[in-house]
Amino acid sequence: MADNLSSKQRVARAAGIVMFAIFLSRVLGFVRERAIATVFGRTGETDVFFAAFAIPDLMYQLLVGGVISSAFIPVFTQYLARDDEEQAWHVASSFINLAGFLLVGLTLLGIIFTPILAPLVGIGFEGEQRALLIKLMRVTFPAVFFTALSGISAGVLNSYQKFTLPAIGPLIYNSAQIISAYVVGPILGIVGMAYGTVVGSFGSFFVQFPTVLQLGRRYYQKLVDFRHPGMRRMFKLMVPAIVGLSISQINMIVGQNLASLLDTGSIVALRIANRLINFPLGIFAMGLSTAIFPTLAAQAAKQELTELKETFSFGLRLVFYITVPSAVGMAVLRVPIVRLLFETGEFTSQDTAITAYALLFYSAGLVAQAGLQILTRVFYSLQDTVTPVKVGLITVILNFGISMVLLTWTNLDLGGLALAYSVTSLIQMLLLIVSLRKKLGVIDGSRILKTAAYAGAASAVMALVTHYTAVFAAGFVNLASPSGRLLQTGGAIAAGVLVYAVVTIILRMDEPLFVLEMIKGRLARTGRR
Repeated sequence: MADNLSSKQRVARAAGIVMFAIFLSRVLGFVRERAIATVFGRTGETDVFFAAFAIPDLMYQLLVGGVISSAFIPVFTQYLARDDEEQAWHVASSFINLAGFLLVGLTLLGIIFTPILAPLVGIGFEGEQRALLIKLMRVTFPAVFFTALSGISAGVLNSYQKFTLPAIGPLIYNSAQIISAYVVGPILGIVGMAYGTVVGSFGSFFVQFPTVLQLGRRYYQKLVDFRHPGMRRMFKLMVPAIVGLSISQINMIVGQNLASLLDTGSIVALRIANRLINFPLGIFAMGLSTAIFPTLAAQAAKQELTELKETFSFGLRLVFYITVPSAVGMAVLRVPIVRLLFETGEFTSQDTAITAYALLFYSAGLVAQAGLQILTRVFYSLQDTVTPVKVGLITVILNFGISMVLLTWTNLDLGGLALAYSVTSLIQMLLLIVSLRKKLGVIDGSRILKTAAYAGAASAVMALVTHYTAVFAAGFVNLASPSGRLLQTGGAIAAGVLVYAVVTIILRMDEPLFVLEMIKGRLARTGRR
């Protein structure tokens, strides 16, 4: 029991460090989005810019989101858990070498065949928009090489329980894009942002790789050892993961294509709304899943299934505790939040209303998206990449069908696309939970449901307080000024957080103590500097 408690504390402290760094990255991400909105507005040009990232993002997600999470980290961590660091680096060096060669080839092919790929991400773009799309895609393709290598570096560092440098990389990436928007953008236009993306991706890689080299003193000199059992195991695990992520990314591309057929600026509105949802999702769910994954992989490698189920339950309960109120808060304060962060320059009040409309429907899927971050890591730690693929196949078909129904038979427009994404995320989460229970038996479902129910009840109280605080503040501040918007939104959020914390403590939930552990972990880290 003591070992289990120490495991929780270790995860909580690591999560606190990761979440803090991700928080800074997300803040810079909003500054970047605000810079784009200010300099370029919600226009057809920005629609093209965001569409240009679809194929590079697909390549990145397949390698970093799929291969590294599903295959590299579980296998690499398995060797480390068995104190066989030499074999761990034998496999790691072969994988890194192979990935480097493939990335160079894919980047070159992407640049050459961009005119063929462009219609796949923007079927509604013609003429100048199509030409700009091709140009932007060609500029951004090299960024994939560095972001993917950055992801591999992060995988190695996370396996060694080193989380700070991987979280600093995105800070550099976002900073480069912000500078390019304000400095290069007025000179070169939206193309300047593309160049900034390449520079930022290189910086993200460069800050991590020296430490990887220090850890990799046993770096294997042979280019790629395909015969090594670890490499064979990776290939067996990565193929289903790549298929599953391909389905997911294709799903996103289909949604983007549908959005390109709607009013101009729909892609931008959906993108910004999705970015807002990704703020709590990235900080809490992705941060916690990143911190918890090496522990899950090590427990699975040692066949400590009881401890693994407890770690999973802990992670999912903590994610629900944080993201349920986040989803409710996003829905209640959707207009004040978008107005505060983006309504400036070329981004008008009408743009705020449309983006807030999309945000409302995306909020409905935040909790499910957060749960998926933990669930997929559990399956990957168990070296089961087939189950998430099967579930993914079902949900991608459902997403397309629901999207078409909502666009055809309702007046939801871009809200229908966001709602379809949320509904299918919920179905995907539930299917994975059922599959995990079949695989592991009892998974502490009663405590998980209790946490979700208590969080929902506390969030309902919070919603009322948050709404009326925002309404009250609107009567005393100037909403045309940044300071007035900040006071309204910040005051409503502060009131909501306080009420939620008090209610959950009254309900005697355990999760507030875990959150305190994360804060202590961050403070302890700061104190040692």
